[in-house]
Amino acid sequence: HFSLPTSKGYQHEYLCCKMSTGVVVQDEVSDQFQDFKLKKGEQLRYFIYKIGKDKKSIEIEKKGTIDKTYDDFVADLPENDCRYGLIEVEFETDDNRETSKLVFISWNPDTASVRPKMLYSGSKEAIKAALNGVGIHINATDYSELDFEASILPVVKRFA
Repeated sequence: HFSLPTSKGYQHEYLCCKMSTGVVVQDEVSDQFQDFKLKKGEQLRYFIYKIGKDKKSIEIEKKGTIDKTYDDFVADLPENDCRYGLIEVEFETDDNRETSKLVFISWNPDTASVRPKMLYSGSKEAIKAALNGVGIHINATDYSELDFEASILPVVKRFA
């Protein structure tokens, strides 16, 4: 809360709060994320999430099996619509160690309509909270920002 004086000396109370879309994350998103993080159950490389048709919840749209690649992940993102993605990126560190990191990607292409872009932007914090422990978050608005060598790998290596 904060107050602002007015020209007549009265104080008005203002409530400061983050605008929310009201979109919630389905339980299966959190449950399957915990298994994914702990490498339990189905062995997967990635998830693609979407906001459902009712525009009230975030759900799993696609899963990439462990044999899938980063290129398969990018191919599963729609060209002209928004999505969220979570992928385990495997790479070699500068000191030649094989390692992997979980990366959250917010895909909000410039070519998408305004409404979905606003809905996905405004709902991003809800899914980030559900994917607790993912330290790398990348926002992408076109395919060049998804380029593995030029855009993703340099960010991931900073966390290695």
